[in-house]
Amino acid sequence: MIQTKLSVNINKIATLRNARGGNIPNVLQAAIDCQRFGAQGITVHPRPDERHIRYSDVREIAPIITTEFNIEGYPSEQFLSLIEEVKPHQVTLVPDPPGVLTSNAGWDTYAHLDFLKQVIERIKKTGARVSLFVETNEEDIKGAAEAGSDRIELYTEEYARGFVRNPENAVAPYAVCAEIAHSLGLGVNAGHDLNLENLRYFVAEVPYLLEVSIGHALISDALYYGLENTIQMYLRQIALAAEGNGLSQ
Repeated sequence: MIQTKLSVNINKIATLRNARGGNIPNVLQAAIDCQRFGAQGITVHPRPDERHIRYSDVREIAPIITTEFNIEGYPSEQFLSLIEEVKPHQVTLVPDPPGVLTSNAGWDTYAHLDFLKQVIERIKKTGARVSLFVETNEEDIKGAAEAGSDRIELYTEEYARGFVRNPENAVAPYAVCAEIAHSLGLGVNAGHDLNLENLRYFVAEVPYLLEVSIGHALISDALYYGLENTIQMYLRQIALAAEGNGLSQ
């Protein structure tokens, strides 16, 4: 049985720090604590304007990660040079333009196939696993496989929106796409707007799910429940899904 892992995206902790300057909250300590509290991975997404995670943060965090270090981003030359320097365990490529607020679309993999092939080949020389951020589109998943990606990360905003109305309909395309990805030899990750309300059902219904990356909701919940308790709450939702409980309490 596949045990879905939880990777905690700590960008929002950096956003809070940057709002005031200085080093409170301490991003490096947050990464250490997330691991200590049970997270099976740490995710960061450095952007060109460094409005949250800075490139210097990535360099400081990399040596202390004992679980999995996942770096997300658009494959600019600056980003690729950083990957070659710090050599993370996983690189998740997103098609974000420089000024976008948050990731809001997956790759059109066939439109960018040659570019992605070159980028993925370059990243794999560092020893990192590569994942492509995609939507629930069969052609984009096939393109990810042709480009040489190891995994896809399913963009789950549409699931999160649809979950409140009809969970079964909302999750159905993700389950289908996970099956397609698996048949093509791709691992399956997922992320964006997953939270304590919708995570369990998603994990229970989407096969072959290796990893979920969660940041905004988890860090927001930590304001009320505390970081350690919140991480354990998310891990509990994943464990309940593995036990086959779905939406049951």
